[in-house]
Amino acid sequence: MSKGKIILSAVLVAAAFAGGTYYGGKNSAPVITSSTGGASFSGGYDKSKDIEAQAGTTDVVDLKATGNVIVVKEGDLIMDAVKAAKPGDTIQIMPGTYHETVYVDKESISLVGVIKEGKRATLDGKGILNDAVLYSGNNFSVENLKITQYKGNGIMGQAGNNFVIRNNVIVDTGVYGIFPQLGKNGVVEHNVISGIEDAAIYVGMSDNIQVAYNDVFESVAGIEIENSRHAIVENNYVHNNTGGILAFITPGLPIKTTYDVIIRNNFVVDNNHENFAIPGSMVAMIPPGSGVVVWAGDDVIIEGNIITNNKTAGILISDHISFGNATGDPDSEPYPDRTMILDNVMMSNGYDTIDEVKALMLTEFKQGNADIVKVGGGVDSCIINRHRYVTVGVDDWKECDFTNTDNIETYLLDKPVPPREIDHSERGKIAYLGICTGCHTYSGRMIGPPVQIIQALYMDNPQGLADWIANPTKKREDYPEMPPQNYLDDETRLAVAKYMLSVSN
Repeated sequence: MSKGKIILSAVLVAAAFAGGTYYGGKNSAPVITSSTGGASFSGGYDKSKDIEAQAGTTDVVDLKATGNVIVVKEGDLIMDAVKAAKPGDTIQIMPGTYHETVYVDKESISLVGVIKEGKRATLDGKGILNDAVLYSGNNFSVENLKITQYKGNGIMGQAGNNFVIRNNVIVDTGVYGIFPQLGKNGVVEHNVISGIEDAAIYVGMSDNIQVAYNDVFESVAGIEIENSRHAIVENNYVHNNTGGILAFITPGLPIKTTYDVIIRNNFVVDNNHENFAIPGSMVAMIPPGSGVVVWAGDDVIIEGNIITNNKTAGILISDHISFGNATGDPDSEPYPDRTMILDNVMMSNGYDTIDEVKALMLTEFKQGNADIVKVGGGVDSCIINRHRYVTVGVDDWKECDFTNTDNIETYLLDKPVPPREIDHSERGKIAYLGICTGCHTYSGRMIGPPVQIIQALYMDNPQGLADWIANPTKKREDYPEMPPQNYLDDETRLAVAKYMLSVSN
């Protein structure tokens, strides 16, 4: 992977989406390679404060097949192959249409769709099934699938580490397209995703993540880095969404921070799609025409992007108090600190902005269409070449003392995360963190109702909650119907119900 500053061209983008990869070369097996994760920024920027990335006890993760190959043909069930598979096995799925949910809770399993004469293995939920692929095992990879017509998620990780999600086509899968939740050390690359009512790619409560060479469009949010750390979002084509790339903190989740996020060398263009999110959800507040949004996240670097024709603003930075909702989570710091804006190509942004931005520009006697808008509090942010942009709210920002992130190639770990060993007593906690917090915060609204409301309904009836998790029914018109989580066994459902009823933030 080139370490120099890259200004993407149409030729490079076409090559990127043609199936090549920066890990090991075109058509190689997915491999998480070694990194320079502890490097400092050029110009003296010190990022040694809080990186967990240097822990590791085994060799570098290599997801090349080490076991048997199990072939699934149209008419077979993929889940039968998963049940038969052993760690290290590869499941090859032949072209055809499959109507099922695939749940992988084993270690070191690879799902590989076979592409023949342009035809892919297609998982079709027929508008009835909730999830296409769920994984909780470590060292998992999934590639070359087409996924469509699911109500909840295309590919969702539930506390699985060391993962690769690559070269999938995901269309209209409800809430999320690709959703690694509570994972560490993972790659999301070369996917094409559209028609998602929340986020095409949503990295939730995860660490050490690489999101690259994806084409995301016609969704509410293109790429979200939420309550996550040490993530690089680069070389993506993000267009015709409501909001392009977001780095933010959702209050009320168990992990309270987002920091060390680099957003670089992306095309972020024409993100003016109407907002069709679930009413009341977090992303329902994103104004159409938002290119890059930093919402209470810290240490976010925006560099080398082409950000054009986003009608509200090219870059929008805000705290929870000024934009959105502050849920009263005392452990969730609401201000975006140390935002760093380096050289970006920005044109034709802010041409039809919202009234709040217009009013803010009047307070600074600013004219023109805003490229960069900062609202509310936050400290120690910086910008270079500010004269190139129409800005509001950043006049007091200092000049950055570095110009690029060339010597930060990746935040992936030098060594893999060891397999997560779950004590039997923590079964409910891990299921809550890896599954429930994807839709529920403690005190505020996300997708589903706050945990506090669930506690009020079921505090003395954990078995009733466990039964409802397996076979939910719609209880309130102002929330979407919860999908059944009946792939969890009875003991796990009861454990997560008890844990959910015991949490306090």
